[in-house]
Amino acid sequence: MLEALQQAVRQHVRSRQRSQADRLARWWGPRGFANTFHQFEFQPGGQWYFTMHGPNGADYLNHSVFTALQPGRLVQLRHESVPRFELQVTLQPDGQGEATLLQWCMTFDSADDCARVRPLAEPANEQNLDRLEVQLREMVGLQPD
Repeated sequence: MLEALQQAVRQHVRSRQRSQADRLARWWGPRGFANTFHQFEFQPGGQWYFTMHGPNGADYLNHSVFTALQPGRLVQLRHESVPRFELQVTLQPDGQGEATLLQWCMTFDSADDCARVRPLAEPANEQNLDRLEVQLREMVGLQPD
């Protein structure tokens, strides 16, 4: 589980960030990666096909299905490409003001997949959330840290 305190205004997280494919494409993935979204149906049962373009020129095809959505609270998806996993992202007000506690939990289909991916996924997910923070700050007119 990865947790991050996002300082941007909560309503922007709730109403805009996850549902706008163009913004999502800008921050999804680790530093240096870009995305091309082929299909993005942000609804339960919706399909998400995209290609991540790595800084080394490699392309990574991805397919996920949104399994649960609660605006402003929960995004859950099933990553159907290998390695297969469930991703659950929960959002909670931090109780201190306008920040949001974001919890990012990936559950892999096998312990072997988890062990193999963990050394890559942990820093990559940190970078992913750093990129999200930059997008959110831009949306509300805040300067980057």
